[in-house]
Amino acid sequence: MTKGQMPKTIDFAGIKVDNVTLKEAVEQVEVFIAAGGPRLVVTPNPEIIVTAQKDTELREILNNADLRVPDGISMVVVSRILGRPLQERVSGIDLMVELIKKGRRIFLLGGAPGVAEEAADKLINNITGVCVAGTHDGYFSDDSKVIKQIKEDKPDILFVGLGAGRQERWLNRHLKELNVPVSMVIGGSLDVISERKKRAPKWVRALYIEWLYRLLTEPQRWKRQLALPKFLWLMFRPGR
Repeated sequence: MTKGQMPKTIDFAGIKVDNVTLKEAVEQVEVFIAAGGPRLVVTPNPEIIVTAQKDTELREILNNADLRVPDGISMVVVSRILGRPLQERVSGIDLMVELIKKGRRIFLLGGAPGVAEEAADKLINNITGVCVAGTHDGYFSDDSKVIKQIKEDKPDILFVGLGAGRQERWLNRHLKELNVPVSMVIGGSLDVISERKKRAPKWVRALYIEWLYRLLTEPQRWKRQLALPKFLWLMFRPGR
């Protein structure tokens, strides 16, 4: 793929996903920043794809985003079985970290009080050249104050972790007003980066059983894990 040229897309039950590698996604975001923006980057995974089947607003936001990276190994496996192979999984947290390494001004929004600040400290201590323009937790009711802070801090990239659905809607509603070159949804990445939660070990991810690790370490997530069989049904149901 030529730098700056948008990749081909693959359809997952009506949700368009860009067939990019991690490296290509980083390059595309750099192009967005150079161009000015505002641009929206989303991270569709099986759970979000299932939710979007009955949520037309979310579906439209995902499909109209400027970059939609495939954040689910099951998506890679399914795409290969169907003969429309994704190049690789691009997890939101991996893309986030690679972008932060570029030394751009970033703003971290989301998590419980203190999480964004803790995540910022971890990033500054572990990655050379990190530039954190500002932070704010995700427990707010006054959008205007948060928007004012972000606009004053003038980040190149705004990372928003408000939970699936809320984060996409919030950014879609305020994207033009914020006028940040690139805004990206990151789910619970701040909890992982701050080390309040542990990410699955690399060997678990390599075996494609990160979902099992999450279920064992966070059994309260069992209802969310039901999205995987629903996703498989959507992709392989008769008459599809």
